Amino acid sequence: MRKIFGPVQNEDGSWRIGVNYKLNKLIENPDIVKFIKSRRIAWLGHMMLMDDKTTPKKILEWKPIGTRTTGRPRKGWIADIEEDIQIMGVRWWRKQCEKRAEWKRITEKAKTHSGCNASKRRRRRYFIQKI
Repeated sequence: MRKIFGPVQNEDGSWRIGVNYKLNKLIENPDIVKFIKSRRIAWLGHMMLMDDKTTPKKILEWKPIGTRTTGRPRKGWIADIEEDIQIMGVRWWRKQCEKRAEWKRITEKAKTHSGCNASKRRRRRYFIQKI
């Protein structure tokens, strides 16, 4: 993309390479992070609608037994998605995923929501400002 659009001239006359977000804006490319997060939220809704006897649903709700390693526990897949859903301002997501139309609206909202693209530090700042 940088070769196609070429370098960009600064105000002082120097040249630099184009920035990713500006190149994506020029070609109207959707943000990949928002797209992936919306697909993960859609998959979570699909998993929650599955029968309890299916293997993916068992794995999703599985609680391992035994001892853990010392230190802070790693964040799981569902905890990361719950954080994104909380940033979007969705409440009672477990009940809402049972309504297909409502859950589809939530996944579409995730594609455009500004908090879903933020880094962890910016997410905390965004979440604190909303409260």
